[in-house]
Amino acid sequence: MTEETQTATQPSMNILAQFIRDMSFENILSQKGASGDVQPDVQVKVNMDAKKRQAENQYEVIVKLNVESVSKTNQAPLFVLELEYGGIFQVSGVQEDQLHPYLLIECPRMLFPFMRRIVSDVTRDGGFPPLNLEYIDFVQLYKNEVLRRQAEAKEAEKSGNVTTH
Repeated sequence: MTEETQTATQPSMNILAQFIRDMSFENILSQKGASGDVQPDVQVKVNMDAKKRQAENQYEVIVKLNVESVSKTNQAPLFVLELEYGGIFQVSGVQEDQLHPYLLIECPRMLFPFMRRIVSDVTRDGGFPPLNLEYIDFVQLYKNEVLRRQAEAKEAEKSGNVTTH
């Protein structure tokens, strides 16, 4: 294999654009007029989606975060933050069978620092201490989703409702 051939087969990714597709922040605590020191318990749900764009080797990847915070003492809701953050990626050198995991693991990894900053700024500007998200293991999220889909397929097969995707 020549050096030129090796370079051509190496995966490469360029972020062409990043954007907030949708975002909402609801400060439930202030709406209820509550005050005082609260101990927050934060739950973060992550969902991802990727789709091919018309331009060759371009893909849109969206990461959806749902962050809910409740009081540790009485489970009263404090705030809800929903964020859909996307990127347009130029991806080349990735084999077809590896493209799906690449788009849902590597691309969200590149977007994560920017999403983390947005979440921190919005929670701070919303009257709470800045929420610095822990690192999200996109590999594990992807594996969990594959396992969930396999279990769903087996269940559908058992009940006789076989569908193909």
